[in-house]
Amino acid sequence: MIRTLRVDGRGECTRGGEEQIALWQQDSDSRIWIDLCGGDPQAEEQTLLALGCHPLAVKDALRERHPPKLEEFPDFTFILYRGIAHFDDELNHQGQPIAFFVGQRCLITRHPQSARSIERLYSEDGEHFLAKGSTFLALRIMHLSAGIYLDNLLAFEALLSDLEDNLLQGGNDQHMRELVAYRSRLVKLRRMFNYHKNITDELRAGEYQMFPEEESLSHVITDLHDRFERLHSLAQMFYELCGDLVDAYISITSHQLNSTMRVLTVITAIFVPLSFLAGLYGMNFDYIPELKIENGYFILLGVMGVLSVALIWMFRRMRWL
Repeated sequence: MIRTLRVDGRGECTRGGEEQIALWQQDSDSRIWIDLCGGDPQAEEQTLLALGCHPLAVKDALRERHPPKLEEFPDFTFILYRGIAHFDDELNHQGQPIAFFVGQRCLITRHPQSARSIERLYSEDGEHFLAKGSTFLALRIMHLSAGIYLDNLLAFEALLSDLEDNLLQGGNDQHMRELVAYRSRLVKLRRMFNYHKNITDELRAGEYQMFPEEESLSHVITDLHDRFERLHSLAQMFYELCGDLVDAYISITSHQLNSTMRVLTVITAIFVPLSFLAGLYGMNFDYIPELKIENGYFILLGVMGVLSVALIWMFRRMRWL
């Protein structure tokens, strides 16, 4: 699907389809945003090549998986960004590559599925940012996407706090599985945010033709960089917190196991001498001297009772009971 948003020299905005491209080419004062979403890859490739995009950039844009990157070409600055197809406060993340071809009078975006940040701008404020320049529009799309990431990460903080309370009150294996799953998702998010932070680091240098070192543009790029830096630091902090909770759960479990083993050890220590005496006098020899003692049975029971009481007293004094 090809949809377009065109702003002419008088600032009037028109939304439409492929037919707007010819009008844009005829009007040197107009700007256009061309969005390719969920179409046939071969048809999208032909469209991108016809618009003057470099074949190497087009190849990267059409790949299903590729790390975010920033690259300069004669007519376009190419940005490959990891956008959002789905993301929630439990960090269930389905990303998608969003390719930006940032030109002097146009912005071309390509993505395989619907993207929340692009949908919002296309239906609401896209013409405002396009009128300022295609560069501002591309940065705004990334800024909105980063805002969605940030909102869900902050919501995850409350969920993680509840999980921490439940873990300390009575953790179980289900909590452990959740923590391990969260750590795995946070590793992926942290890596992705680091890629995006590196992109904004490069943009801040002002070495790309579509991102010159101008005050108004530098402010927007710095704001976007700060947002990705915050996302990266939050992902790192939550990853470390999940690791701490895993260690705490293992420590609690080990302590509970030690307490159980200590009780079992005490019980064993009490019954070992009693079992020894019972076994000793239960042997089937014809002659055992104590067997002829008149009160031998009661004496043996008394000895066993004294041993039991003495061992219990000793273990309580050692605070094992």
